[in-house]
Amino acid sequence: MKALEKLVAKKLIEAKAVKLQPNNPFTWASGWKSPIYCDNRKTLSYPEIRSFIKIELARIISEKYPNVDGIAGVATGAIAQGALVADLLGLPFVYIRSTPKDHGLENLIEGELKPGSNVVVIEDLISTGGSSLRAVEAVRNFGCKVLGMLAIYTHGFAEAEEAFKKAKVQLTTLSNYNAVIEEALYTGYITSADVEMLKEWRLDPANWKG
Repeated sequence: MKALEKLVAKKLIEAKAVKLQPNNPFTWASGWKSPIYCDNRKTLSYPEIRSFIKIELARIISEKYPNVDGIAGVATGAIAQGALVADLLGLPFVYIRSTPKDHGLENLIEGELKPGSNVVVIEDLISTGGSSLRAVEAVRNFGCKVLGMLAIYTHGFAEAEEAFKKAKVQLTTLSNYNAVIEEALYTGYITSADVEMLKEWRLDPANWKG
């Protein structure tokens, strides 16, 4: 898995899906200051990287969850990749909205999901885990079993790990913060002086000022 984490980190950096700016921090929607920004939707514009991620996600699902009945993608970032994975595996696909649609059938889950199904949820990015676990809850509330969640990348926050543990959700990610930092340092994207700052941020992101 370590080799895969490094390879995926390399591809995320190549696609500029992950950007590191220790000296010019980003501001997240939450208001947090951050030296890293991750947008895995950018990988969809690179056919080779898009296919690689799709194949690896599908492989892990086949190996870990052979009794899966359907794939659910978390809107909006994981809709496309989730659909690609479902197509490769020949499985039904649905996606989960962050909030119910405010018109028509007011759906929270789009597509046809049969109660009692064994579902694997696909996410693009794990931050604090809040929105990801709300999607899991939506699937469970529909009467389905969530076998696990797969994501392309995680920041590896302690609070997220605790939240997944508490919710009894098995999380598997293709890559992670440590792998990205190691690859960025190896390729010269960042310097060794930047690494300490990046490690400090991950320990207390809400209060990090840069």
